[in-house]
Amino acid sequence: GVWLDRVRKLPVYVIGESLLALIVASVPLAWWLGLLSMTWLYIVGFAIGTVATIAGSAAQIVLTQVVSRERLVEAHAKNALASSSSEVAGPAAAGVLIKLVGAPIALLADAVLLAVSAAILRGIQVQEGAQMAAARFWPAMRAGLVFVARHRLLVTMACIVGGWQMCHHAALVVQILFATRTLGLSEGAVGLSFVGLGIGTIAASMMGNRVSRRFGPGPTLVLGVAVCGFGWLLGAIAPASTVGIAMFAAMLMMFGVGAVLIFITFLAMRQAVTPAPLLGRMTSTMRWLILLPAGPGALLGGWLGEHFGLRSALAFAGGSALALAAIAWRQPVIRTTRVLPTVDRAVEDTIPDAA
Repeated sequence: GVWLDRVRKLPVYVIGESLLALIVASVPLAWWLGLLSMTWLYIVGFAIGTVATIAGSAAQIVLTQVVSRERLVEAHAKNALASSSSEVAGPAAAGVLIKLVGAPIALLADAVLLAVSAAILRGIQVQEGAQMAAARFWPAMRAGLVFVARHRLLVTMACIVGGWQMCHHAALVVQILFATRTLGLSEGAVGLSFVGLGIGTIAASMMGNRVSRRFGPGPTLVLGVAVCGFGWLLGAIAPASTVGIAMFAAMLMMFGVGAVLIFITFLAMRQAVTPAPLLGRMTSTMRWLILLPAGPGALLGGWLGEHFGLRSALAFAGGSALALAAIAWRQPVIRTTRVLPTVDRAVEDTIPDAA
C-alpha cells in the first residue's frame, strides 16, 4: 500500500496483467518441454496470487482515476456486470476448450486473453491524483493505518464485511459437499445449479446502482448481507428432492445478489472517503482486515459440518449473517448514509504525510 501511494497506478495494473500472462503461459510451455510438475504448479499459484494482490489493489485505485467519485457506485456496478458476465461464460468456454485441445493449450488461450487485457489497459486515459509526499516507509505505513483506525465509517465497514466473510467461508467449505452428499446432486447438476449464481450476480450488477440511489449505499450494504443470510438459511432447509435442488440454486442466486450489493457499495464508500494520496494504504489495509476472518470462518464451518451436519454449517452462516445485518443496521454511520460520502477534510488534516 505504501509503495502504491508513491507510484502511478495504471502502469502497475498493466505490468501486473502482463506478468500474469507470462506466468500462465509458463504452464503450457513447461508441459511442452516435459518439465511440468506439481512443484511448478505450486510456484505458479503463489506467483499468480502475489501479482494479483498488487495489481488488484492498483486496479481498484485506477477506477477512481477514470470516473468521478460521485459515480463510484455506478462504476463498480458496471465493473461487476462485466466480471459477472465473464464468470458465467468463462467456465463454459473453458470446458469446450479443454475438451477440444486439452488443459495446457486452454491455459495458453487464457494467457493470450491476459495479454489482450494489458494491451487494452494501455489505451486508458486516467487523471492521476496527488501522490504521497516523500516519507520514510514506517511513518508512511503508520499514517495509513491511523487514517483507517480513526475513520468511523471505514472501521464499521471493515467489521461488517469481515463478519460477512466469516459467514461466507463457513458456508463455502460445505456447500459442494451439501449438494452432492445431502441433496444427492451429480457433478453436472451442481454445475447447472451454479447458473443461479451467475444470474444473481448479473441481475444485481444491473440493478445495484439503482438500488443504491433509491435506498442509499449504507442501507444497500446491509441489504446485501441480509439477502446472503436468507439464502444460506434457504439452503439449510432444502430437502433431498427436486425442490431441494431448486432451493440450492436459489441459495446461490441470492448469494450472488447479496455479494454484489455488498461490494459495489463497500468499495465505492471506502474510496469516496479516502484522500487520493492514501488510497493505496487504505485499500491494502481494508483488504487485509476483511479477509482476516475468512480462515477462522472456514475452519468453523468445517467443524460444524463434521460434528453437527452440513445443514448446521449453512444454518450458522445464515443466522450469523442476519444477526450481522441487524447489528449493522443499528450503526448510525451505516443506516444514515443515503448518499455517497465525501472526503472529510478535518480527518484528512490530522493525518501526517497525507499529501
